[in-house]
Amino acid sequence: MSDAAFNWPVRVYYEDTDSGGVVYYANYLKFLERARTEWLRVRGFDQARLASERGLLFAVREVHLDLRRPARLDDRLQVSAEVAERRGASLTFAQAVTREGEDDPLCRGRVRVACLDADGFRPRPLPDDLVAEIAR
Repeated sequence: MSDAAFNWPVRVYYEDTDSGGVVYYANYLKFLERARTEWLRVRGFDQARLASERGLLFAVREVHLDLRRPARLDDRLQVSAEVAERRGASLTFAQAVTREGEDDPLCRGRVRVACLDADGFRPRPLPDDLVAEIAR
């Protein structure tokens, strides 16, 4: 399954870098998270409203990262997110971080998020309207 790739721009700030002036590896997870959050938002699903109005949230269940080349201070990045797999209560995203103007990703990732009940943190089915939006 593949959803059309979604891209979100990210600028590398000083706070994102380590003492060597490159993006600290854990910050790639933040970049990927932002892209997934915005992927949901452009489809009409605000995470705060999903929790407060529907009692559901998404939690990262599994992450695989391939850090290929470093991003540096002031780089303009594009962070992609597309659905690679959909199960009853989870989505797996294929994601990449690419320096603007380049084709070869700096980082590739696969992130599985689980749909959970906000009160008990138990798995629950993906909402029908989200499934329908993914299928478009």
